[in-house]
Amino acid sequence: MSDTESTVDESAEEARPPGPAPQGPSAEGGPPPDGGPSPSGAPPTGHPAASVDAPTEGEVVPPPLDGALGEGEEEEEHSLVDEEVDEAYRVMVDDLARLHSERQDYLDQLLRTRADFENYRKRILKQQTEHLERAAEGLVEKLLDVLDVFDAAMAHGQGFDQAYGKLLAVLRKEGLERIDPAGARFDPNESDAVAHEDGDGDGDGGPVVSEVLRAGYRWKGRVVRPAMVKVRG
Repeated sequence: MSDTESTVDESAEEARPPGPAPQGPSAEGGPPPDGGPSPSGAPPTGHPAASVDAPTEGEVVPPPLDGALGEGEEEEEHSLVDEEVDEAYRVMVDDLARLHSERQDYLDQLLRTRADFENYRKRILKQQTEHLERAAEGLVEKLLDVLDVFDAAMAHGQGFDQAYGKLLAVLRKEGLERIDPAGARFDPNESDAVAHEDGDGDGDGGPVVSEVLRAGYRWKGRVVRPAMVKVRG
């Protein structure tokens, strides 16, 4: 080789840029020098097969569809949902506890009110009973003088009219009135007609009490026993 050819070859070597080794098979049909794929497509020894899901070098990965979430976003969303459910559960438990406490308070108040009312009813009933007993006791004390008069009348065989008058006076002061409608117009509100006799025909105002068979009584304006009478006409 001449000196001129050596100089040209060196200049060409310097001008060629460095680059990757050729990937194709060598002229002799063996594997490429850099470990690239063999002619049959199998990866060379020492290099794992490319994953189907994993993008290869230089492959463009498409963005997720609208509404689709990544694995991390799904976990975050599930965490938020769980927190909301826990918070709602805590609120519900607190409300139930509050309602139970209010129910217990109302029940206690009802029981206390019922007990107070029952005690009040017993106290009023006792007071009324004592008042009636005192009222009856006062009437009995007023009748003691009448009994003394009756004792004297029975002992002497006279004075019964005086004892009877004294008894009526005492009862009249207490509110007892005698119903004696003899000769008056018949009033069915105060008298019971148990007998009837024909009239003379001149009466135009209805039946008249001709005889009182048993006197009636009125206590403080209320008829306690109507009179038993005979009517005419």
